[in-house]
Amino acid sequence: MTIIEPQTPEELAQYYQLRYDTLRRPWNQPAGSERADDDDTALHALLLDDEGNPAGVCRLHLNTPQEGQLRFMGIREDMQGKALGNLLINYLEDKARSLGATTMTLQARDYAVNFYRRNKYEVIEKTYLLFGTIQHYKMAKQL
Repeated sequence: MTIIEPQTPEELAQYYQLRYDTLRRPWNQPAGSERADDDDTALHALLLDDEGNPAGVCRLHLNTPQEGQLRFMGIREDMQGKALGNLLINYLEDKARSLGATTMTLQARDYAVNFYRRNKYEVIEKTYLLFGTIQHYKMAKQL
């Protein structure tokens, strides 16, 4: 497993395709909905499997110089349950620390709350429903 920060058009295409496939397609959302207005100012992480195929995605954005936020965590369906998300979290937490962040926040889908708890995040509050059906919870961790 290798984590890269996608730069080339091909790497970025793979990154956004996996982001769409894991976080938007299952809920019948249109292509393009996997993009965010602040993607250009975020740090993107693409996890590649041993054959060099995309296996996971996540991104880091600094909300303030002290607060990082993880967004768009997705693991390819056939690779789920293998602790690969931990690799992405550790990578991006290290990046956030190197940029001066002392806190990390995220919005966890209801079924991912326990995954983030295992990574030492705590639920702060119940927040919003995505697509009218997926409950989210704000979570945070001191870095």
